[in-house]
Amino acid sequence: MAKTTTKPKTLNEVLNKQVANWSVLYMKLHHYHWYVKGDSFFTLHVKFEELYTEAALHLDVIAERLLARKGKPTATLQEQLELSSVSEAKGSESASDMVKQLAADFELLAEELVEGIELAEESKDQPTADMLISIRNSIEKHAWMLTSFLGK
Repeated sequence: MAKTTTKPKTLNEVLNKQVANWSVLYMKLHHYHWYVKGDSFFTLHVKFEELYTEAALHLDVIAERLLARKGKPTATLQEQLELSSVSEAKGSESASDMVKQLAADFELLAEELVEGIELAEESKDQPTADMLISIRNSIEKHAWMLTSFLGK
């Protein structure tokens, strides 16, 4: 499926893109949780479960905020794959590749959240800005920890 290359223009479009991102990331994290192998299995198996549990919370909070703003969250896998900046798991990743990809995904999401934060602040939508800032704070910490896990 082709990825959308146009930049979201409205806050609701930004939120919907995040619904798609977190939906795809949620499934990717499950994949990694199920298929991680190697010396770091016990550490990463638990970490990936922690991350997909958090991803589910972010997904729900963003979708509900979008609904409160009279938006319509994407709710099909096809739409989510088309809108998402996050790509699916390939199925052939090593444990190290999984961690590298997640760190990159979290960094990408943190960058994309900046646009939503700015749009929310411009429109004086403090609840949305606060929500996105909180999510950004969490995922920046995860990106740092995953990168540190790799020894970088």
